Amino acid sequence: MTGSLSNTVHVIGAGLAGSEAAWQVAKAGVPVVLHEMRPDRMTEAHRTDGLAELVCSNSFRSDDAANNAVGLLHAEMRRLDSLIMRAADANKVPAGGALAVDRHGFSATVQAALEQHPLIELRREEMAGLPPADVLRVPRTVSHGIASPDSRVGLSLPT
Repeated sequence: MTGSLSNTVHVIGAGLAGSEAAWQVAKAGVPVVLHEMRPDRMTEAHRTDGLAELVCSNSFRSDDAANNAVGLLHAEMRRLDSLIMRAADANKVPAGGALAVDRHGFSATVQAALEQHPLIELRREEMAGLPPADVLRVPRTVSHGIASPDSRVGLSLPT
């Protein structure tokens, strides 16, 4: 991975949201360090050390974009080149109108994509707290073009 520490985004947790966040940030050309505590620290819910492990259900619910808000969200995510949706589509199993996946294949697909991306560095370590203030300082939010006071967490988005 290239890039200086000052322009690297750290994502803590490689579940569904963290994996997708790391993917989208890296797709935008920004270096990412993706921190995942497993396998060093497991939870009662997790069974593997795989990224984006589905622990409760293998269903992403309805995939009907014309008649269901969840299905519409799936369609929007696909249009944005969502890694999670690409992995779900590649590992789909029969489930009627629902989008259900093979859990192990889904996790393996997400993990392989993240590990192969040149701007993503995966660190298998538990984060006990936020980085020191001198490591990362970005505005917390932007509202009507005015940034809030600096914070060590958050991401500025154009308005």
